[in-house]
Amino acid sequence: MNPSPPYLGYLVGAPSWAACRLAKQNITAIAWPNKNRFVTAYQQRMMRDRNASCPSLKRVFDNAGLQERRDAYEMAVRPHPNYYHEETRKQLSREHAVGYYEQKRELVDIKELRPEYQEIASHVLQDVILRLKRAYDDFFRRVQNGEPPGYPRFQGRNRYDSFCYPDGAGWKLEAKERPAEKKGIVRVNLRLTKIGTVKLHLHRNIQGTIKTLTIKREGEHWYAICTCEIGQPDPFPTSYEDVGIDLGVTHFAALSNGTFIDHPRYLRHAENKLAKAQQALSRKQRGSHKRKQVVQRVAKCHHKIAKQRKDFQHKASHKLVNQYQIIVFEDLQVKNLTKAPAPKQDENGNYVPNGAAAKAGVNKSILDAGWSTFTQMVSVNAAWAGRTVIFVDPSKTSQMCPNCQTIRKKTLDERWHSCECGCELDRDTASAKVILDLGHQHLSVGTRPTSATA
Repeated sequence: MNPSPPYLGYLVGAPSWAACRLAKQNITAIAWPNKNRFVTAYQQRMMRDRNASCPSLKRVFDNAGLQERRDAYEMAVRPHPNYYHEETRKQLSREHAVGYYEQKRELVDIKELRPEYQEIASHVLQDVILRLKRAYDDFFRRVQNGEPPGYPRFQGRNRYDSFCYPDGAGWKLEAKERPAEKKGIVRVNLRLTKIGTVKLHLHRNIQGTIKTLTIKREGEHWYAICTCEIGQPDPFPTSYEDVGIDLGVTHFAALSNGTFIDHPRYLRHAENKLAKAQQALSRKQRGSHKRKQVVQRVAKCHHKIAKQRKDFQHKASHKLVNQYQIIVFEDLQVKNLTKAPAPKQDENGNYVPNGAAAKAGVNKSILDAGWSTFTQMVSVNAAWAGRTVIFVDPSKTSQMCPNCQTIRKKTLDERWHSCECGCELDRDTASAKVILDLGHQHLSVGTRPTSATA
């Protein structure tokens, strides 16, 4: 009898060792509503077995693949006497490292010795290996770019909450379009291999060809996410208005034409309810049934806040793209803006107040606004509409006068811009005008932002 392939040993108890020319669009539909009232108990169990319950077959499969890759490197590459010679190390890695195709070929033998994996479509298991490959690719990219490496980690039972059908095999959607006489959400059937038929709430028509289908769980909610390939979209009619946008905390956004987008502050409004749920969670015993209930309660609060913020950002970004031809933002590094202040010490070595409490409140408001997500949404929508998005250097945009370009230093408490040249206007509006001027300078000298132009 031939020995089992290495990958197989990790699963049988062996010793432990996406806007482009052909655009792609993600369409999310609710697979079934809260409380799973349209899903049988058998289907719920099957879905849990394929997702985040312990033991999750795909999670174990992913962890086994990761362990095999790590052990292949540790046992065949690292012990070599010339390990620290770069060319030798690269050559050893090419010869002995386990990759995507090696693990993919072992699926047949795995299914023979582990019958439970026969209940999962082969393409779904291949996608698990593909996710692991992408995790390693991202790890090596970060190493080459000098970023924090972030080595791929083993997945816990609550960290693997989706599975993907990478092609048209294994599932069938009853209808891609809603009946003409019906408005709003309609209910259609989605057939999944080895699971059965589930009800899908289709909230809009699906355009183009469905390339992949991902089933994802968020708290008590399940979603079917379709990635569709469509043709090049038609650009919007040309607009002759440009706008500079200053993102802030007092107002979510100040526009160069003097208008403001108010900050909805969803996290602040739900803070008391969330705090009570988290306090109740801290009092529950780990592993108890009550704790699981409160975990769902906390997750539900976070889920609602995230959905409210996302809904607001989608509507605001669409409104901007519909109205303006060129949209200019500051290239803000939110990660740096929300860093905690460094501790301060006096001459005796005693720690003194450093403003951390006040900074924590500002950081919470910045993260509640979701600036990075908003600018990303505007960039994507602009790409579809044929608009232009520019990111400029944020240095001194809040200190410069938009009329005479002189530096007028202001503290954060000063909310009004007043200059000797006679320019009098709101501080954030003045910053937005400066941002717009910088964007026009980018275009006038022929420079194009690397990833911000539609």
